[in-house]
Amino acid sequence: MRCAARLSIRTLLSRWEDIKVVGEAATFQEVIQKTAALMPDVIVLDLRMSEGVVVTLPSSPKVLAISFVNDEEAKELADDIGAARLLDKMELSKTLVPAILELAPLRSRAC
Repeated sequence: MRCAARLSIRTLLSRWEDIKVVGEAATFQEVIQKTAALMPDVIVLDLRMSEGVVVTLPSSPKVLAISFVNDEEAKELADDIGAARLLDKMELSKTLVPAILELAPLRSRAC
């Protein structure tokens, strides 16, 4: 069963023909496994999923971190995981697609 946040993100992104969602993950370990298998251009990662885990993901996919709380701790955690940007969950309907289009190569926009 998908969590509400992933369902909302998938629904938002489904409106854009230039963006293809290639996978979803419920845990940080799944993110790592699916990144290796699917080779996405962009990963949208909820910071709550990665609490307590400091991992540098491969440099090829860009990471968009999302969080309800964008305080200094969230910014540091986003930096620790190598996120290109930190987005406010309350503003995703306005900021997610532009951020993905900015980070993804023109050849294929998969996330």
